[in-house]
Amino acid sequence: MKLKLNLKKIILSSMLLLFFGMLPAQVLEKANVFLNSLSDEIKAKTLFTLEDTERFNMNYVPIPRAGARFHDFNETQKKAALDLLRASLSEEGFRKSQEIIELEKVLRIIENDDNDKMPDGRPRRDPLNYHFCIFGKPSKDQPWGWRFEGHHLSLNFTSTDGIISSSTPTFFGTNPGIVRSTEYKGKEVLKKEAQLGFSLLHSMTQEQLKTVVFTDVAPHDIITTTKRKVEQLESLGIAYRDLSKNQKNMFMELLELYINNYEHGFAEGFRDKITKAGIDNLKFAWAGSLQPGKGHYFRIQGPSLLIEYDNTQNNANHVHTVVRDLTNDYGEDVLKAHYEKEHQH
Repeated sequence: MKLKLNLKKIILSSMLLLFFGMLPAQVLEKANVFLNSLSDEIKAKTLFTLEDTERFNMNYVPIPRAGARFHDFNETQKKAALDLLRASLSEEGFRKSQEIIELEKVLRIIENDDNDKMPDGRPRRDPLNYHFCIFGKPSKDQPWGWRFEGHHLSLNFTSTDGIISSSTPTFFGTNPGIVRSTEYKGKEVLKKEAQLGFSLLHSMTQEQLKTVVFTDVAPHDIITTTKRKVEQLESLGIAYRDLSKNQKNMFMELLELYINNYEHGFAEGFRDKITKAGIDNLKFAWAGSLQPGKGHYFRIQGPSLLIEYDNTQNNANHVHTVVRDLTNDYGEDVLKAHYEKEHQH
């Protein structure tokens, strides 16, 4: 009986490994379909070496960028680009990315400024002004990377040894945070992040709040902005171990919300990494207003993880949120290990 149970476990484990192994292959396949759909001219704009400094040129404001953009693509190429992005994220992460792009249409209506243009003469608020870059050659055994970026999105991926080994930095932003007018009225793309953050804050006792809230003025933006290498911020806030059972559940729900933006196989590995570094070592810290409608900021920080959420601009209706892996942004840690291993051979 015990042997049968063990055999069932082995079969189930093999099936899970097979399932998780299929997803990176799908990413590889989608990357090649995308590249093969491009003309030589567009491909030249899209491809960079893995070592190119452009890979670390993170931006989340509407500026001219390197890389092919959706203005360059025909419908087949657009679909292939979005298929690659869809395969790189969870369904929820992909949904958020598309809804953030849609907000460009809202800003164009609200601001109603025909003079607000990019250097090429196109409107600055433009849902086609998003870029795809591929770094290195898509491969199942050699490292390569890819990036999808534009206003309020910077999604950075690295593949090493046939798996997605890094999906950070991950930046999502929304302006408006809550849409107050137009046909999109009531839309709030990052609603759960706000709700769960405030729910956890409002569960705190007066004594706990003394530790959680480190200043009554929120920073103007996420503190790490677009830095290539992020160091530990000052260790502030309340540790997971000092929360009640109910608060721990709320904390984990907020953490899982961020992890679940990622492609399933990567999310599993990222979750394991955070767990091994010690959930008890994670801290939740808050700055600014204790109620929505005025500037506020929170972060979750641990030995290897930093999540920042800031809503201060445009009368606290403009959200910036980011996930940074303090040891492996842009896959730097796994790439180092990969090259050392290759060198030994």
